[in-house]
Amino acid sequence: MLSKELPDEQPFEIRGSAIQGRGGFATRRITKGERIAEYIGERISWKEADRRYDDEGMKRHHTFLFSVTSRTVIDAAVGGNDSRFINHSCDPNCEAVDEKGRIFIEAIKNIPKGTELTYDYAFERDESTAEEDEKLYACRCGSRNCRGTILAPREATPPHTHHSAARHPRRETSSSRGRSLKQKSSRGPTKRRRSSSHPR
Repeated sequence: MLSKELPDEQPFEIRGSAIQGRGGFATRRITKGERIAEYIGERISWKEADRRYDDEGMKRHHTFLFSVTSRTVIDAAVGGNDSRFINHSCDPNCEAVDEKGRIFIEAIKNIPKGTELTYDYAFERDESTAEEDEKLYACRCGSRNCRGTILAPREATPPHTHHSAARHPRRETSSSRGRSLKQKSSRGPTKRRRSSSHPR
C-alpha cells in the first residue's frame, strides 16, 4: 500500500512551454504535498539505455531516462505517460519521490491553476564533469536563481532520485572513481546524466 494515492483525474495538461518543448500545466489548484503523477515507462538496464541513446551524438540532451537503481532506469519514451513532459527548473514547485522503487511527482508548494509544473532534474556530477557537460545539459528555466545547467549544484549531494544523462554512472572501484558523464543516464529519484531530461 502506498503512502499517498494518485488523484482520480490527472491535475495537469500538456501544452507548449517557454522552458522547453512541451510542459505540464496545472488544470486546477494543486496543494503542497499532493501526489500528482507516477513517472512510468519501460524499465531497462543501463546497458540497454546506453545502446539506445548517445549523449555525445546529440546536439543537445534529449531523452526521458530516469534512474531508479544502479541497475535499472525508466525509459519513458516507451510506455510513458504525461509526467515525462514535466520540465526542469532550478526553482521547482514539485519534486520526484521514490517509494518502493516507483517514482512519483509531488508538489512541494501550493500551485495555482495554469502554472507550469517543474522539478529539479539534478543530474549527477562526478570528477569527470567538464565545461562541455555544463553546455550539453544547459538549463533554460529562466528562474531568478537559475544555475545555467540541469546538472546538480556543484556543492550539493545529488538527490536519491534523479534523471539520468545517457550513460551509466560508474561506481567507485579500485581502478576507477565516480561515474563518467559519458555513460548517460530529473531530484526525485535522480534523472542521472544519462538521457534523462525529457526528449523533445
